[in-house]
Amino acid sequence: MYGLLGIDPSDAVPIWRQIQTGMRRLVVSGSLVPGAAVSSVRELSKELRVNPATVAKAYQRLAEDGLLMVRRGEGTFVAERTSAAISADRGQLIQEEARRYMEAAMAVNARQDEAVEALLVVWKDTEPEHTEVSHDTH
Repeated sequence: MYGLLGIDPSDAVPIWRQIQTGMRRLVVSGSLVPGAAVSSVRELSKELRVNPATVAKAYQRLAEDGLLMVRRGEGTFVAERTSAAISADRGQLIQEEARRYMEAAMAVNARQDEAVEALLVVWKDTEPEHTEVSHDTH
């Protein structure tokens, strides 16, 4: 499951931040449910082949944000959260990724309509069960 974290050592984003974002994504998507145990710092660092301090920093930030909770002597678990908090996290993740996409599109001088159209094409190809989004052109 943690392979879904999407860690990329060549990315400019610090690895601890990539772990934090990946774990947040797993929680928001429901892949990690409230009360579920997560890998120990040592286990995850070994699996991801990163320094344990890197994982510890990500876990600490996630605990500070209320996504994880540490039970001394038992381990680290996904915290219980309200649907509003989960929804807020989902919105934040979408905005962060949208910004990255926008920056990539702007780097190649794409127009806004081209970038939006490309996103809709990929969405349609990837998620055929989603209903199409209608666009009003004024």
